[in-house]
Amino acid sequence: MAQMSAKKMKLLEDLQAVDFVLAELTLYLDTHPDDAEALQQYQETAEKRQEIKSAVETQFGALCRNTPLPEQNTPGWDEGPWPWQL
Repeated sequence: MAQMSAKKMKLLEDLQAVDFVLAELTLYLDTHPDDAEALQQYQETAEKRQEIKSAVETQFGALCRNTPLPEQNTPGWDEGPWPWQL
């Protein structure tokens, strides 16, 4: 596996953290659908996730198979690590 830059690792860790928050908020909102504060937090976190994901894909390549390839026409998947290796 190629050595991963600290910047890429930080972005991937940030993405994992935001995904965790979204999963927890989703569970909470399943039982509290009228909680306006939680809905607002979910929306803000979802927007932050999109920003982080875009930054990762712009700088390091696609994260999943249904993402359009970056300008360099290489998905970057061979540059690892796999998500479970973080």
